[in-house]
Amino acid sequence: MLARMSTTKEPKPDARSVTSFRAFIRVEFALFIGLGTAAIFLATGSRLVENIAHPFWLLVIFFWLLGVVLWSAMSVVRHADCLAIKCGEPYGTLILTLAAISIEVMMISTAMLHGANNPTLARDAMFAVIMIALNGLVGLSLLLGGLRHREQHYNLQGTNSYLNVIMTLAVLGLILPNFTTSTSGPTLSNEQQVFLAVMSIALYGIFLLIQTMRHRQYFVETKRAAAAELGHYQLRMRSTAFHAVMLFLYLIAVVLLAEKFAIPLDNGIERFDMPQAFGGAIIAALVLAPEALSAIGATLGNQLQRSVNILLGSVLATIGLTIPAILTIGLITKRSVVLGVEGGNLPLLVLTLAVSLVTFASGRTNILQGCIHLLLFAVFLLLIFFP
Repeated sequence: MLARMSTTKEPKPDARSVTSFRAFIRVEFALFIGLGTAAIFLATGSRLVENIAHPFWLLVIFFWLLGVVLWSAMSVVRHADCLAIKCGEPYGTLILTLAAISIEVMMISTAMLHGANNPTLARDAMFAVIMIALNGLVGLSLLLGGLRHREQHYNLQGTNSYLNVIMTLAVLGLILPNFTTSTSGPTLSNEQQVFLAVMSIALYGIFLLIQTMRHRQYFVETKRAAAAELGHYQLRMRSTAFHAVMLFLYLIAVVLLAEKFAIPLDNGIERFDMPQAFGGAIIAALVLAPEALSAIGATLGNQLQRSVNILLGSVLATIGLTIPAILTIGLITKRSVVLGVEGGNLPLLVLTLAVSLVTFASGRTNILQGCIHLLLFAVFLLLIFFP
């Protein structure tokens, strides 16, 4: 009898393992799609992405890669959110920010190496991140949060720390090149590029020390630190090692796909005679989409501090990490790198920084501030197609 009972219980572990494997496939299906797509494009070389003679095929490749990259990037965010729960703030938003911005830096770098005819791509991408994050996403978050919660509160000290570094790097990296005389145009000399790259990395490193160690309390919720975070209960939690490994694998998939995505993006802009700034906006929107969902969800859950950490952290990491990366590529490959923001975008950048400083000056927000930021975002979209 005992032997029979033991034989009837033996299949249960196998059944559970099969069920667990099926659940893993269902939840992490994006990983298999991403790696499979990457394998297809790597196996075919440049034949698929360089075919610009047929516009329809170019659009199919573009949207195929766009969808897979975005799906994989969303999975990056999901596992980053799980790590955020385990590690706590501000480490959680920092993991999300660095994971997403590493994707952007890689995409800009591969696009620069692919096309020698677009020296402004990196500048346009950084400027687009600033406009989308500081105006579009901040405005939408403040508007939706104000409509639901009337007023929302955040940690004033942490926000001031973000804005101080953002304003410094934005002015030195995107405005100062317009006024230097060592080179012609909105560019920097080799000595100035080395200084700016080293200074950007050093300043961002100091900020990370402040955020994670010396003044960590600046970046956590001030009034309801023990409140449950929106959406955490919906996540399927595993071990820290599992989420770390999956985050790494999804990043590999995105890195492999982004190199291929940058090629039809560059070719599509040339083929359809679109503004060069549109390419930078596409890259910025693609990178910020996962963080946008996280930030807006946190705001709706009355967790404005987490939303601020995500959005301002994205802008800071973009400037602090992208500038050294593109300047290094330019110096090594002898490519011209245009950094200075020109035309109507210059006063728009200055106005955005000034409005952001006023918006986050009181420790609480309302819908009026959100509407102002959305207006500036509309001006940004207008100037792309009607400069």
